[in-house]
Amino acid sequence: MDSGPQEGSAMQPLDALTRVIDEVVAPNADDVDRNGTFPRAAIDALGTAGILGLMSASDVGGAGLGLDTAAEVVQRIGSECASTAMVVMMHYAAVAAIDAHGPRDTREAIAAGRHLSTLAFSEVGSRSHFWSPVGTATSDDGSVLLNGKKSWVTSAGEADSYVWSSRPLAADGPMTLWLVPSDARGLSVTGPFDGLGLRGNASRPVTGTDVRVPQTAILGPDGQGLDLALQVVLPVFLVLNASASIGIMRAVVDQATRHLTSTRFEHRDESLAQQTLPRVDLARMQLQTDAVATLVGDALAAAGAGREDAMLRVLEVKAAAAEAAVDVTDLALRVCGGAAFRKELGIERRFRDARAARVMAPTTEALLDFVGRALTGLALLDEVNA
Repeated sequence: MDSGPQEGSAMQPLDALTRVIDEVVAPNADDVDRNGTFPRAAIDALGTAGILGLMSASDVGGAGLGLDTAAEVVQRIGSECASTAMVVMMHYAAVAAIDAHGPRDTREAIAAGRHLSTLAFSEVGSRSHFWSPVGTATSDDGSVLLNGKKSWVTSAGEADSYVWSSRPLAADGPMTLWLVPSDARGLSVTGPFDGLGLRGNASRPVTGTDVRVPQTAILGPDGQGLDLALQVVLPVFLVLNASASIGIMRAVVDQATRHLTSTRFEHRDESLAQQTLPRVDLARMQLQTDAVATLVGDALAAAGAGREDAMLRVLEVKAAAAEAAVDVTDLALRVCGGAAFRKELGIERRFRDARAARVMAPTTEALLDFVGRALTGLALLDEVNA
């Protein structure tokens, strides 16, 4: 897993990121949340600015940057609009698989910012156990028919392609991955997304009924999709999910700080910042945020250096960040009181958005089990590796 920056002019996309956030992402964030609107304007602007192609290889026109830069991008976007950050995060996770095994024309379109992808892993039958797909792939007259019911697909109906998991076509193994165009016949998206948080990420069920794809749509060898998912896709997903949580935490720390310093007890001629208990809670928020950011930074350093504990650190980051974000946004409500309960301060939105990471596969409980297994020398997935 390569997390380091690459050479060349690849820093150019980051030069435009601030402008896109200030001009498009941030101004639309409240509307995206209020109406459950997919952040199409933001995604288009990020594509034009080169952000969607940031992790694509330079040989297809991408920026060729590593996971550390993608983490910065997702964190900065997540501070303003967690829904947009989720869409970008899932795109980068899908791109990791596509760049490794996908067709050149799709890779070039991604690098040019013209193609949005996402993961289609979790299924109705196996739910958050994405490593055990029940959907099938069968040969039919020289092509492949895919059948499956995906329970949660970010950017469903909005992305240009899905990295789709199924049982193997013919080989042994638990999983095979496919690149499926979102307009393929037989795909159907069910209803709008109306969730507690991340309301604009269009995370909806997608059903595939006899979806015909060419055999060349396979990503990696048949039956080895789980290896690709765990070794290539999962590290990107976990680190970037944690980065989105850090962005949420940094936003509420900043909002709470501004509220404490600008709001006063007029009858005492004191600011809220002059009260001990709010300052203590604000300090707790900052400590948790910095602790998780440091852990993510160490995970990236471990991956870049090929340290023996790299996978352990990567497994830790999403669980740590998800729980910290819940705690920090809860503290923000207490620190800012009734003002934070109202929508205009922006804390209430982050409070809801922060809770998604806990239940997003792999869930916090699953990751804690993975960490415990890694510490004790056990296989991460007994039922798969038995």
